[in-house]
Amino acid sequence: MKYTDLQGKSVAELEAMLKEKKLEVFTLRAKLKTMQLTNTSELRKARKDVARIMTAINAARSK
Repeated sequence: MKYTDLQGKSVAELEAMLKEKKLEVFTLRAKLKTMQLTNTSELRKARKDVARIMTAINAARSK
């Protein structure tokens, strides 16, 4: 996911995506702790996506 993809979305859409990604991070962390996660870079990508979405939300609210 790129930041430019997020710029055109509304705050409600971004908040829904944020909720979805935070749930994904939670499940990935649980899998990591139980040794079920084979590709650990997925967790890093999901966390970065959360940060991108939060940045887009803050930018949309400041306008």
